[in-house]
Amino acid sequence: MSANILSHSGLRPTLLSGLIASLFSPVLLADAFSPTVLKPSQSDFGGVGLMQMPSGRMAAEGEFSLNGDWSDEYHKYNVNLQVMPWLETTIRYTLVQDSLYSHSPSFSGDTKYTDKGIDFKIRLWQESTFLPETSVGFRDFGGTGLFDGEFIAATKRFGNLDFTLGMGWGYLGTRDSITNPFCKASDKFCDRPSDVRGNGGSVDYDRWFKGPAALFGGIEYQTPWKPLRFKLEYDSNDYSQDFAVLRGRDVDMTPETPWNVGVLYRLGDWGDARVSYQRGNALALGLTMRTNFNDMKAMWLDEPALKPRPSEAAPSIEQVNWDSLAKQLQSNAGYSDARIDIENNTLIVTATQTKYRDREQAQQRAAAIIASFVPQTITHYRIVETAENMPLTSVDIDSFEYKSQQSTPLLGSEFAQVKSDPQEVPSRLTDDPYVDNLKRFDYSISPSLAQSFGSAEGFYLYEIGLNAAAEYRLTRHLIASGGLHFNLIDNYDKFNYEVPPDGTSVPRVRTLFRSYVSDNAAWVNNLQLTYMNQVVDGVYAQAYGGYLESMFAGVGGELLYRPLNRNWAIGADVNLVSQRDPDSVFGLFSEDRQYSNADGVYYQVQSQGVTGFVTGYYMPQWQFLESTLLKVGVGQFLAGDFGTRIDFSKQFDSGVIAGAYASFTDMSTEDYGEGSFTKGFYVSIPFDVMTVKPSNNRADISWQPITRDGGQMLGRKYQLFDLTDARSPWFQRPSQVE
Repeated sequence: MSANILSHSGLRPTLLSGLIASLFSPVLLADAFSPTVLKPSQSDFGGVGLMQMPSGRMAAEGEFSLNGDWSDEYHKYNVNLQVMPWLETTIRYTLVQDSLYSHSPSFSGDTKYTDKGIDFKIRLWQESTFLPETSVGFRDFGGTGLFDGEFIAATKRFGNLDFTLGMGWGYLGTRDSITNPFCKASDKFCDRPSDVRGNGGSVDYDRWFKGPAALFGGIEYQTPWKPLRFKLEYDSNDYSQDFAVLRGRDVDMTPETPWNVGVLYRLGDWGDARVSYQRGNALALGLTMRTNFNDMKAMWLDEPALKPRPSEAAPSIEQVNWDSLAKQLQSNAGYSDARIDIENNTLIVTATQTKYRDREQAQQRAAAIIASFVPQTITHYRIVETAENMPLTSVDIDSFEYKSQQSTPLLGSEFAQVKSDPQEVPSRLTDDPYVDNLKRFDYSISPSLAQSFGSAEGFYLYEIGLNAAAEYRLTRHLIASGGLHFNLIDNYDKFNYEVPPDGTSVPRVRTLFRSYVSDNAAWVNNLQLTYMNQVVDGVYAQAYGGYLESMFAGVGGELLYRPLNRNWAIGADVNLVSQRDPDSVFGLFSEDRQYSNADGVYYQVQSQGVTGFVTGYYMPQWQFLESTLLKVGVGQFLAGDFGTRIDFSKQFDSGVIAGAYASFTDMSTEDYGEGSFTKGFYVSIPFDVMTVKPSNNRADISWQPITRDGGQMLGRKYQLFDLTDARSPWFQRPSQVE
């Protein structure tokens, strides 16, 4: 499970500590005297619920919480996100306290057995006057099966009391207090497979709603004192088959009562503290920290927009101070590296927008600046937005209508009325611009953090480093770029996955990463030559070659068709790659078969191979999938396995994006190993909700629960879909937070 903090534009990282600090409210104490409102709270397993039991409730859309729960038998850590009003998701790690990860100290030392689980809950219908809010949920559906179970729960509110009644299967049905209703319909639902899925990570549909069932329920009461509430629940688990009991040395979880009671103290909008007494003999503690991605508002210390001053404009084109105009366009409107041309009384500004996600705000600022510099003979202002000097969109502003609107503003008049919608770029640039601020050289130095959770060798592995990157633009469309990474401190030397005892026929395209990270103090991340340009309207292309990432070198190309103002695009990339030798700065593996001195066996690498995908991008217009992006790629992965990568993400009002991806290939689960298939999760946060300055850069934090060689993609430096975002904004959508 790794985390990387990067940006989509310019690769400007930020510190993880600054990110977390900005996510949570500075308010530390709840207002005990404000009106009491019973809001959903997290259960011990993560997800809205009572204590051990879930409920039918959903949190507010966009709520994101980090949760910890501690008892004698289990320590649970989870992340919960309310993706849609009707969809709740949870990722959980559970450390079993009386069990080691393995019986081999040389492999995992004293690391506790760690279970990775994924839950989700779907709301069937909302609460009404007569109907309770009702949901169906799946616990641990993508894990090893230690806590897997299904449930249907209904919750009804009466004042400050929430009543829940539900039925559970699997882990939630071991009390066996009611006949499984599905068993009456078909005998195949009467018995539930009891084996633990060895490789983990797979979705075992054959277990769903099978075997014994049990009823559960409870009450949650919000006291008149806002911070305090009480919970009472009837537990549907008898704990006799818990993993801690079956595998532990001397663990007794026999309940003295099926009733659990708990107290929750709301610390404020940012968190809760919980304590509960469960099974009549066990104490559990919990802590929740939360924010809401729909409510994160940017607070800027930005310079004010300039007012248009046509009376101060130059009387003729020859007298315009072009350099000063370009500087103000960059500092006040965010249009960097501007080129300025004039064609048929139209002033054309061709530049990259680096400051404002809200393009209309940037265009309005630019119009005010231009109107203060150029004479009346200029009848239109045209703003051509570019990325890496590729033209993306064009907007025309009628200068006379704009100045008239600004001088005598009418009720209901808006800037949008004097400008066009984004269009294709209508003409080529002239040969003699008035200003051409093409930036040839750029560099950056930034910290980085890579981290893993839930590994056999240790629950938390990390690497803290420093990235130094530079690029030189040989022409407008040809870039030489490179990056060095300096490893400052890490504990990846604990990572033991080198070669399986019997060797492996699967190329070690990612599991060899310890050799790249822990065994080197510095390495070349990237060193390549890239050409990119627009081919025709809506079609963009790039070709590149060199050291493409820390583990692979090669040559490749990408072609993308992205029609303007449409909710879809399609692209294709193909790459001929060779795996880099971790023992050499610039060396490559010359043979597929390599020998491990540490393990005394041979293993495979990818000395030469082809990888590439055809990828479709679609932003659904359906209300129940509002503000989402679906990416589906089909092609060949780095290890030579063929299949598909599916990536689904949701954007919240603030611009925060949360997503998940999974790779399904023709590699067998046995060849793949633990995890069964590659999957991961990520959160992308706009810089402008974390800093006091407007920015259209982003910080990305990604989690991949386990690293194996199947379903792995090449880490390309430039992605055309990201670069062409202005044509149908996704990453650059303006904030909707009022």
